[in-house]
Amino acid sequence: MARVSPLMLLPPAIFTGFVVFAAIGMFRDDPRSLPSTRIGQPAPALTMSTFGDKPLFDDASLRDGEVKLVNFWASWCAPCRAEHPNLEALSDEGIPVYGINYKDQYGNAAAFLQELGDPYLAIGHDEPGRTGIDWGVYGVPETYVIAGDGTVMLRFAGPVTQRVIEEKIRPAMEDAAAR
Repeated sequence: MARVSPLMLLPPAIFTGFVVFAAIGMFRDDPRSLPSTRIGQPAPALTMSTFGDKPLFDDASLRDGEVKLVNFWASWCAPCRAEHPNLEALSDEGIPVYGINYKDQYGNAAAFLQELGDPYLAIGHDEPGRTGIDWGVYGVPETYVIAGDGTVMLRFAGPVTQRVIEEKIRPAMEDAAAR
């Protein structure tokens, strides 16, 4: 009687694990969205430096009773350039938009805002990326809807388009306002 080595069972077990993982990913509500453990949780602490003479926002700003957006962006990010007019339009509507300049050089970021306009009520500079890590940022742009009590209501990875505003951001803002 031949004895089966436990090592022979390892490849089929790894393959089965991969198939289960892939199946779970395929049957999510939106397989293109990136899940976030931050949804429903308090916004993480902010560890940023000032951005020129712009006001710096802090943890208290995120818990001021007002629904707001927090947008991670960078001057080197082409999708950030594409979403910028939509952020300006939201800001023009009176929606508070806070910016976090992520892993960027100040001079490049300042030139970006000078060229395209500045939709941000306040900006923090996160050159080392520490705040981005704390928030679970995969890459820029990423935008968060924050309830007045500082709860993360939505995390959207990718450029904010008109469709995203209507289908994701506005509903999340309405939910945040109803809290």
